[in-house]
Amino acid sequence: MTAALRARLLPATVAVVLVALALLPMIGASVYTVVVLTSVLSYALLAMSISLVAGHAGLLTLAHAAYAGVASYAVALLSRSVTSDALFQLVAAVAVGAGVAALSGWIAVRASKVYFLMLSLAIGELLHVLALQWRDVTHGSDGLSAARPFTLFGSEPVVLSGYVYWLAFAVFVVFGGIVLAVVRSPFGAALRGIRDNEPRMRSLGYPTSWYKYTAWVLSGAVAGASGWIAVAQLPRFVAPGALSFYVAGLLLLAVVIGGLESMWGACLGAAAVALMTNVVSQDLGGHGPLVLGTLFLIAVYVLPRGLAGIGKGRRGRPDAIVPDAIVPDDEDGPAPTDAGVDQSPRTVKA
Repeated sequence: MTAALRARLLPATVAVVLVALALLPMIGASVYTVVVLTSVLSYALLAMSISLVAGHAGLLTLAHAAYAGVASYAVALLSRSVTSDALFQLVAAVAVGAGVAALSGWIAVRASKVYFLMLSLAIGELLHVLALQWRDVTHGSDGLSAARPFTLFGSEPVVLSGYVYWLAFAVFVVFGGIVLAVVRSPFGAALRGIRDNEPRMRSLGYPTSWYKYTAWVLSGAVAGASGWIAVAQLPRFVAPGALSFYVAGLLLLAVVIGGLESMWGACLGAAAVALMTNVVSQDLGGHGPLVLGTLFLIAVYVLPRGLAGIGKGRRGRPDAIVPDAIVPDDEDGPAPTDAGVDQSPRTVKA
């Protein structure tokens, strides 16, 4: 398949899929199906936030599941004690996700490769342990229920799963669109330049740490929105397992399998994870994780460049197969693509 044909078919395919998802509650989908698809939207948006920093900034992360989980806890606590307004809770979830990312990422983004991966793992595990141990707030391993359904603009509680799904779908489209706009902007091009050759970008005057930190905080905000979607449907429950390394590892693998730089690939990988853990695993006697791991191994050998690499042949960026986290520190990698990146010197204030 030629690049031109792919460029024409992909937007049309994505549009058809989005329309089908939007119309799903109107064509007789069961409540169970709608609830499962809401969780798919949450996983897909979280995968897009991971792809933003892992695929475009070269920051392989194991912390974003914890950011989404903290946002889910914030939504549940607000619903129990402050307000049931959906928009207020959404703003709070985004702010909490961005705030926790800003606090924890200030030091982490100055590391690179394996060191950054280990720091992100430590961040995620610390938040997971906090959710387990802070029983007065989180109820520990028992989990926390939001207790009340959403309201919207002071209306009656929104209890029908289809209406809640449409709210979640709107949030997914808005924040997914923001991520796509960022990766296609000059800022996104600069991130890819930093990913490919950070010393060269620094020599051109780009404050690379600030670029990575900004992308990290933005991805934390998107992860917060995915946390809001995760507790949208009744019974609106969140448990410490949502912040665990297990979820973080599955989603990072899903993004890698989908293609590190591909948002639609990340969404497909996340959908596979959500369906396997929420649906298929129940029919396999608890052996869903084993099947999912086997599928990941097969995909690595059959699709070394991910789902987004299908039809592209063997040509492309040399390090597309191997994440930066496993490249030795003394290798700067290939020169970044000049397209979209301003090569003029920058004046960096002290």
